[in-house]
Amino acid sequence: MPAVVKSTFISNSKDVSSVILHIDMDAFYASVEERDRPELVGKPVIVGGSREGRGVVSAANYVARKYGVHSALPMATAVRYCPRGIVLPVRMDHYAAISRQIREIFHRYTPLVEPLSLDEAFLDARGSEKLFGTPAEIGRKIQQDIWDETQLVASIGVAPNKFLAKIASDFDKPNGFVEVPDDGIQEFLDPLPVKRIWGVGKRAEEMLAKIGVDTVERLRKTPVASLRQCFGNSTANHLHELAHGRDNRNVVPDREAKSISHETTFPVDVTDTDVLRSCLLGLTEQVARRLRRHQLYGKTVNLKVRYNDFRTLSRAYSLPNPSHSTTEIWDVVSAHLLTRVDLQAQPVRLIGMGLSSLAKTRERQKTLFDDHSERDSEIDSATDAIRDKFGGAAIQRGSTFSVKRRPDDRGHET
Repeated sequence: MPAVVKSTFISNSKDVSSVILHIDMDAFYASVEERDRPELVGKPVIVGGSREGRGVVSAANYVARKYGVHSALPMATAVRYCPRGIVLPVRMDHYAAISRQIREIFHRYTPLVEPLSLDEAFLDARGSEKLFGTPAEIGRKIQQDIWDETQLVASIGVAPNKFLAKIASDFDKPNGFVEVPDDGIQEFLDPLPVKRIWGVGKRAEEMLAKIGVDTVERLRKTPVASLRQCFGNSTANHLHELAHGRDNRNVVPDREAKSISHETTFPVDVTDTDVLRSCLLGLTEQVARRLRRHQLYGKTVNLKVRYNDFRTLSRAYSLPNPSHSTTEIWDVVSAHLLTRVDLQAQPVRLIGMGLSSLAKTRERQKTLFDDHSERDSEIDSATDAIRDKFGGAAIQRGSTFSVKRRPDDRGHET
């Protein structure tokens, strides 16, 4: 394993109640490409659309990031920032196969695994200590197993809750390991810049700066009433709770989920609607494939958009019949949800989609268009099987779906 763990924050307390792990693969797509092609190591690697097209960056290694390249950046801009960058196409199904391999490692240590995307997940270590040691020891073993079995590097945060574990895993990338004990929460959080709080983007950072808040400690000490004047009740309460390190969300495995969703928070607010649609399409494919993997169907399609001023819009549309068809779900997102949101109203900092009202069986009402729906599901199943067996290069889905294909386009895990 490479010389690794640069950061560990542990108190002298014997009663360390850090039980949540956040595991984040470092520059995952780009790292896979470097692993598969060692001649790329040390060079700027950018994974995403072609140099000539209107695609976006899906991932960039740490060399490319030094030039200002980041995910969701238009590829034309990335190439301008980093002319010598090596641009590679996305091999999504190859990454997905490796992600499944990594997830199998997680399940050796605990059944409580909540995937967030292909490259990150939350784990709850409660109940595993007698078999594998403390949560920190479990984290070390997982980090080592990932390296031994995939030659890829992960950063791990161990903490009392999801919020703290997520910040800890990002604290000293790449290949970092940080534990935040129960009695060291404020010692860990207080010195951090306020932008490390979930939900604080550039605009919120500027608003907080106007009232003299630039660190988490100052945010924690700011009266909630002052925050409400800037952000409103909901966001003010959210910031206040996180500044104190409070987060009561549980780790929810796929099998217990009432909904399955994916969302992306952009490093820089996005105004390009093509970029936003492209990201949504990728999220839709991930959600649909997870549904199929767990033999689940969803009836309600949900869209989430958060603007740079924290205003968050949610839109939902119910299908006549539960589905896990990628095409059918994307049709709903395109024709019934995106049409109800103005993506150009102001810059977007987060976008996401998911399905709720999950079921293990598909109770169907016969309609005139059943043949199309059944065909879509058969195509998805066949595509998944081919990719699982032969890899992503064996078959490719088009980059966009038509929302005019049939006359009745229909309509986070929690």
